[in-house]
Amino acid sequence: MRLRSDFWVSAHLRRLDVAGIPAVLRRRGSAEAGAIFVKVDRLDGSADLYGPAPQALFEAEESGDRRFAAIVTGGSPLDVEERLAKEIRFDSDLWIVEIDDRQGRHFLDLAE
Repeated sequence: MRLRSDFWVSAHLRRLDVAGIPAVLRRRGSAEAGAIFVKVDRLDGSADLYGPAPQALFEAEESGDRRFAAIVTGGSPLDVEERLAKEIRFDSDLWIVEIDDRQGRHFLDLAE
């Protein structure tokens, strides 16, 4: 069983805050199971976007951890915003967390 989206987002924002990394909740989605997208603005004109990893990208595990996959890497903030707009049209119950970090830190578990 996976942690509810609202709890996961709250905990992740707290983790980023403790590390001194500015982050905000831009969009609140479905509390129980909304997909979570994370935008990382590197403050140099580039940005990354991470979203839920397809189940096929990681081994069948039952830990309940959320895994993410890179959707846009090294793109412009406009590229990321266009992709987010497409995702919102597809699923209006999604969450968006935005991080501002020159080093691109996000603390997400990425699927291998």
